[in-house]
Amino acid sequence: MSNYHIKHLEEYYQVYRKSVANPELFWEEIAEEHFMWRRKWDKILSWDFSKPSIKWFEGAQLNITENCIDRHLLARGNKTAILFEPNDPKEKAQHITYNELHKKVCKFANVLKNKGIVKGDRVCIYLPMIPELAIAVLACARIGAIHSVVFAGFSSTALASRINDSECKMVITSDGSYRGTKTIDLKGIVDEALKECSCVKTVLVVKRINSNIIMEEGRDYLLQPELDQAPTICKAEIMNAEDALFILYTSGSTGQPKGMVHTTAGYLVYTAYTFKNVFQYREEDVYWCTADIGWITGHSYIVYGPLANGATTVMFEGVPSYPNFGRFWDIVEKHKVTQFYTAPTAIRALAKEGLTHLEKYDLSSLKVLGTVGEPINEEAWHWYDDNVGKKKAPIVDTWWQTETGGIMITPIPYATPTKPTYATLPFPGVQPALINENGEEIKENQVDGRLCIKFPWPSMARTIWGNHQRYKDTYFSAFENKYFTGDGALRDEVGYYRITGRVDDVIIVSGHNLGTAPIEDAINEHPAVAESAIVGFPHDIKGNALYGYVTLKEAGEGRNHDNLRKEINQIITEQIGPIAKLDKIQFTSGLPKTRSGKIMRRILRKIAHKDTSNLGDISTLLNPEVVNDIMNNTV
Repeated sequence: MSNYHIKHLEEYYQVYRKSVANPELFWEEIAEEHFMWRRKWDKILSWDFSKPSIKWFEGAQLNITENCIDRHLLARGNKTAILFEPNDPKEKAQHITYNELHKKVCKFANVLKNKGIVKGDRVCIYLPMIPELAIAVLACARIGAIHSVVFAGFSSTALASRINDSECKMVITSDGSYRGTKTIDLKGIVDEALKECSCVKTVLVVKRINSNIIMEEGRDYLLQPELDQAPTICKAEIMNAEDALFILYTSGSTGQPKGMVHTTAGYLVYTAYTFKNVFQYREEDVYWCTADIGWITGHSYIVYGPLANGATTVMFEGVPSYPNFGRFWDIVEKHKVTQFYTAPTAIRALAKEGLTHLEKYDLSSLKVLGTVGEPINEEAWHWYDDNVGKKKAPIVDTWWQTETGGIMITPIPYATPTKPTYATLPFPGVQPALINENGEEIKENQVDGRLCIKFPWPSMARTIWGNHQRYKDTYFSAFENKYFTGDGALRDEVGYYRITGRVDDVIIVSGHNLGTAPIEDAINEHPAVAESAIVGFPHDIKGNALYGYVTLKEAGEGRNHDNLRKEINQIITEQIGPIAKLDKIQFTSGLPKTRSGKIMRRILRKIAHKDTSNLGDISTLLNPEVVNDIMNNTV
């Protein structure tokens, strides 16, 4: 079907118009022609955002692993499915073919069954970025168990709360993990967490770093001996379209993490279709997303989306700085990577190191570059475009969320003209709306507002595990009959969207609504600035004033801070206007970030408000030590 692969802008508009005019027919055609169903659907879609209730492909039956593995065996059995690049570049990369992946997933699935796991049971996976992580995810899906992957950098407290919330019966972990020059004791963290978790009956342990670990008899089992005895065939469990596939926890800015529930059929169709088009994937390509499978990006665009398309997907265990800052580019050259998908945080960190690490590598295989996780600032966008893509590989600045399951607003490479800092146009089937303060939809362009989606798409989360009311309150109560993303957005004169940051990052200063992202973009253009974050704080006259946390590049370290403050405010005045000038500028050694690279503005806001009595659990941050540093040096 021609509209499975959009190649030109005119074709995009044709497909988009069709997808909006008759969404059910649009998704039915894609589902019918490109996937393997055990039983066809009775109804494409039923939905009611007031409840909220969303069901796609009702009555259909399938197994997602048959779509990701089995159906490729005849034509692509010997093709590399997963290309594993270890932390240590001296360790050999592994090429796991579709035939081998099928055997490994079946064996692992049989181990799960042997340990009493049945359809509907929750299994927590706390593993580093090694092949067993992807295989464990697929093994759960094979037998209808619901996987809950927890990023293997979270603390024992964070792990325990997620295990308990979904009452996992099993944890799959490893003795430890490699991260650059460090090793991390994952089994020890699991043991600590399980002191608080009575629901866990079994722990399976992968040997990765070969450390000495404590094994609790009757609960803990080494995985390899279990696999050695397991048969290589495991019949796929037949699942209903709306059966839960996985739970993935998203921190949210406050409170208990939310266990977003994604279901089977709609998620498969949407992640496969977006992967094919957003990355313009072709049969011989080698695709690499640098995320961790612990995040939604890894679920959708390392595992399910690529494998549903019969792709070769790279899994990288290490970090971009080990053994040096050329590691990403070394991998691109070595494996002739064609699509490269990473986070703006990583791009800024690599840009800060200059070009010496990049220039020695041949990056000519790259056809598409992607960014994910937050809006990319203009300076980083140009650095990426000029130096990595050599202005030949278009950048897809993708906007989406854990809750959306797949990419929602994005350029289509070689079809959509790109514009720095803009996510550009909605993906087919996605119907965005900008809403003003009065809850009305703004139809015209050159406006900003709150970003909502007014019609369901197949991969949207269906609920929060065990708390449907919270799901309704969080996403469907702000604006009637619309999914509220929590983000603000700007729509330009041609209809391109630019995400301006979380709505709680829109600060009203003297009656003006100021999105933090454009101000941060302006600050980041200063040659001495590496990164910045803006929050509001109470002001007697303005209501709120702006507080800037600014991290300097090495070039700015020895400079006069008062002069730098004046220069930063001058740039803001020139680019946005004097109303956006910062009242306070604090220079910091770093900014507190989640493991996926998001800046924790909630913490920065509390510090600016001089309210540091309850900062919440900061142990799950990538760099908890910077919080004290910031608190001790406020201005």
